Amino acid sequence: MLRRELGLMDAVMMGLGSILGTGIFVSIGLAAGIAGPAVIVALALAAVLAAFNALSSAQLAAAHPVSGGTYEYGYEYLRPSLGFTAGWMFVLAKSASAATAALGFAGYLTASTGLFAGGRPVVACVTVALLTGVVLSGMRRSSRLNIAIVAITLLSLIAFTLAGLGVQAARGGTGFYTPFFAGDGAGEVAANLLHACALMFVAYTGYGRIATLAEEVADPRRTIPRAIIATLLVAGVIYVGVAAAGVGSVGSAFLQRAAAGEAAPLALAARQFGIPLLPALVAVGAATAMLGVLLNLLLGLSRVLLAMGRRGDAPRALARLDRSGATPVAAVVAVGGLIAGLTLIGSVRTTWSFSAFTVLIYYAITNAAALALPPPARLFPRWVAAAGLAGCLFLAFWVEQRIWLSGLLLIAAGLGWHRLARRLPR
Repeated sequence: MLRRELGLMDAVMMGLGSILGTGIFVSIGLAAGIAGPAVIVALALAAVLAAFNALSSAQLAAAHPVSGGTYEYGYEYLRPSLGFTAGWMFVLAKSASAATAALGFAGYLTASTGLFAGGRPVVACVTVALLTGVVLSGMRRSSRLNIAIVAITLLSLIAFTLAGLGVQAARGGTGFYTPFFAGDGAGEVAANLLHACALMFVAYTGYGRIATLAEEVADPRRTIPRAIIATLLVAGVIYVGVAAAGVGSVGSAFLQRAAAGEAAPLALAARQFGIPLLPALVAVGAATAMLGVLLNLLLGLSRVLLAMGRRGDAPRALARLDRSGATPVAAVVAVGGLIAGLTLIGSVRTTWSFSAFTVLIYYAITNAAALALPPPARLFPRWVAAAGLAGCLFLAFWVEQRIWLSGLLLIAAGLGWHRLARRLPR
């Protein structure tokens, strides 16, 4: 068993470190390009769905506080094949999210310094390697670094929001909000809104890092639900504020171009405000936020691989801990290698869209497991999990067809491996 070293503040900061990163500094630009100013509505809808999932995750983690998250819940409350699928989807989804974070960090670094132009994938790969080394040094040191990162990120986001809203007030216009919905006709408007909602849902799911680290949280039944709910409330307010400030001051089209070009939409938007030092502050905040997301994903992914190695669903070497019993060394190294490989794709749109589909499937299984909780272990009504399950399955297929088809093929391949692995001698 891993040591329980994380208190309530540590857990909240871990959740915020995962949420306030790629989603707010990069994918808001991608979603704004799809839904236009209605990205604000997409963010609100995604937050509601994330709240259902957060409550399901909280009660599951409180009832079954071990590393592995929904991978373990699927085994405990559903069936082995669904538990494996959850673990497999988590590894794929969050590896893609981590690669997006690394590429986003490289984008903000190159946009703000002019260095390494054209070499974003290489910068991202080196960044993954360095943070893998930090995670190998242990949970306590990782937690301290994460708290410092989140503090800088929050400062930059608050400054951007206040500046953007101030620019809108000074101009006295709302032209960037018209037309509010993107698309020709109700059908296309709805499709664009749901597509953006699916992309932004991924941004909120960083609270799940608290659940996957449950084996290291002190007093989990009390701490985990409080930490998850607090994390989601703070993140929701910040996301909507930043989106309103960005769209209203520079427009959704500008944010889309910035996200597609240099993967640095908020830093480029801040340059348009004409406020000295603000672009530099936002760039620094963005860079630290990406590092925070990457750090937290390395932690969460390695713990899921640890759990899968324990059951034999992944090579058993991944279940080995270091001499202090604090770090799954082989799992951390394996995760770092996988993420570094994905950064070489170089496209934030592809990696983020793939993450959207796979993480929605993962949380569909989370809600199914919450529905199966026995009454004494249930903290919230069953309809909460039912709403989360329906919402996840519905949204999963609003990303590009090539993305969800690839995801379904990978699910089938994973289940084939799972069946084979369970027949092999232990």
